[in-house]
Amino acid sequence: MASTAAATRDWTRRRTAKRERLEAVRPFASGRVLDAGRMRDALQALLRPGDRVALEGDNQKQADFLAEALAGCDPKVVHDLHLLISSISLREHLDVFERGVARRLDFAYAGPQSVRVAQLLADDKIEVGAIHTYVELYARMFVDLTPDVALLCAEQADHEGNLYTGPNTEDTPTIAEAAAFRDGVVLAQVNELVDRVPRVDIPGDWVDLVVESPRPFVLEPLFTRDPRQIGQVEILMAMLALRGIYERHGVTTLNHGIGFDTAAIELILPTYGEELGLRGKICRHWTLNPHPTLIPAIESGWVESVHCFGGEPGTERYVAARPDVFFIGGDGSLRSNRVLCQLAGQYAVDMFIGSSLQIDADANSSTVTEGRLSGFGGAPNMGHDPHGRRHASPAWLSLLGGEAPALRGRKLVVQITQTFRSGGTPAFVESLDAIQVGKDAGMPIPPIMIYGDDVSHVVTEEGVAYLYRAGSLADRREAVAAIAGATPVGRDMDERRVEELRRDGLVALPEDLKVDVRRADRSLLAARSIEDLIAWSGGLYDPPAQFRTW
Repeated sequence: MASTAAATRDWTRRRTAKRERLEAVRPFASGRVLDAGRMRDALQALLRPGDRVALEGDNQKQADFLAEALAGCDPKVVHDLHLLISSISLREHLDVFERGVARRLDFAYAGPQSVRVAQLLADDKIEVGAIHTYVELYARMFVDLTPDVALLCAEQADHEGNLYTGPNTEDTPTIAEAAAFRDGVVLAQVNELVDRVPRVDIPGDWVDLVVESPRPFVLEPLFTRDPRQIGQVEILMAMLALRGIYERHGVTTLNHGIGFDTAAIELILPTYGEELGLRGKICRHWTLNPHPTLIPAIESGWVESVHCFGGEPGTERYVAARPDVFFIGGDGSLRSNRVLCQLAGQYAVDMFIGSSLQIDADANSSTVTEGRLSGFGGAPNMGHDPHGRRHASPAWLSLLGGEAPALRGRKLVVQITQTFRSGGTPAFVESLDAIQVGKDAGMPIPPIMIYGDDVSHVVTEEGVAYLYRAGSLADRREAVAAIAGATPVGRDMDERRVEELRRDGLVALPEDLKVDVRRADRSLLAARSIEDLIAWSGGLYDPPAQFRTW
């Protein structure tokens, strides 16, 4: 009976549907190449109501031409799409919901559009499946969120459909594979059609259609920080982190989050770090984009390797000229990969250090605040202690814990922030805004970015809290409060208890770490301007126009 049912079942419905879609789009194509002038019509022929569509909105690069065409579709023809997008960055990414072309959304980050996401959610224009981490969203594309159509972007394509992604490969191969091998349609906008691509990043038999965009895809310099914006407080925190964490634990493999706090650390390695004799002992292997503020440390011999989530505009020539440090293809350009770099940041590094908008008394943190549904990006992937890790290192073993004989080390998960942010807004709060946002949005769990029980250290301008050494939740809370300054979390902290915490090694103030706060000035920065970074690079760094002051 079972064999009879199997014999009559159609096992190729997705394949048949793909063939029908490609047949419907044929009037708008010559071979694999679509007519850019008829992109809206082509999408309306290709898509079906309710389709799951992966639209490439990466951390930095955007399939903006395809997003614009999608937003322009007639909602009577194309509607109720389920959009899968890692980073909501463009107006068009949300126009599709405003106009009724799309209904359901699964995403990871919405920084530039976070206010509008919250408003559309309140207006019942969007149904949110989940706010994911990057790796989580990509992983689900291979399980229960396989795309029916993937809309991607690349630097170049040839007429066989081979794609060259250049320095900003980012998410493209992963999304393409998820769609291509389960009979989804893969369509890529490219900056240029060529006879032969310099490097095959995605083979043509994964790609069904290409279109030459009338303009290059949007590429945001997300990881560029102007050293002019780094002040004394950031430098003091960098000194505290270097002495109290990097040196103490011997951190050699690490990820730096985005921000001026970690940029300051990068820029004092060739100065303060050199004084401390730490070159060769810390900060040797990195997972991060090509941060321009890392150039002085690379040039002065601190950095052995960097694997990148994506590229960074303006760093292309510099990165290509340092193949011993970066992962460079045979064509001479960077090969980045967001999924693999996220996994490296999760399992292969000893420390993640990043900042947040809000931290509560238990060290839970989130970038979701009142009126902003921003998401998390990759921070939760790297900002947790992965219990699946099995390789040991001195830094990992320095946080050794558990009950014998089942002992294991622990990843360093560090939150670094000033006690008060711009406008006098406290970074340490009694309750995260994310708790109420989650309730208002009907989420099953609040959108917390990094859970407090994963956080091993907190750094502020007041000092360092060693949370991994706390014997109880009460001790952890007091350690956080001791370095939270005059915020709601720290203002009632008893000074005598702070002294006890210092004695017990749960808190270290600048004097405990032999950090002279008077030295925390811009003279410690190896580069104090974008021009200085250009000089360090030997003229190879070419900053985007918005970072030029000359």
